[in-house]
Amino acid sequence: MPSSPLASVLFVCVHNAGRSQMAAGFLSHLAGDRIEVRSAGSVPGDQVNPAAVEAMKEVGIDISEAEPKVLTTEAVQASDYVITMGCGDACPVFPGKKYLDWALEDPAGKGVEAVRPIRDEVRGRVEALIAEIDAERGA
Repeated sequence: MPSSPLASVLFVCVHNAGRSQMAAGFLSHLAGDRIEVRSAGSVPGDQVNPAAVEAMKEVGIDISEAEPKVLTTEAVQASDYVITMGCGDACPVFPGKKYLDWALEDPAGKGVEAVRPIRDEVRGRVEALIAEIDAERGA
């Protein structure tokens, strides 16, 4: 286990209440302390989407204590990877960062049945991201 993380990842979506919270939950769960995880929103919501919390609980990951956070320039500067999920031009761009845009359906206003496929797609993308980071960083 490395003494410092291999990389840091920032997940960004508009409300930081669904997609980015699920992605952060998966990355923390699957990579442990090997990868530093942040999430934020350009216009954070009041709470994490209850259907996202329930869908994640079904796969053994508890994001019930997570709170939406505002996207800051500092969070972007401190991250190696910035993964956007529909926040568009609200994300500041800095040289030397790897930017990825994940086109994912927004789970806002949907029930847990509709959130499950989004959750599963997020998991697959997070697993691929971990593999990419491991390959690039020599883990």
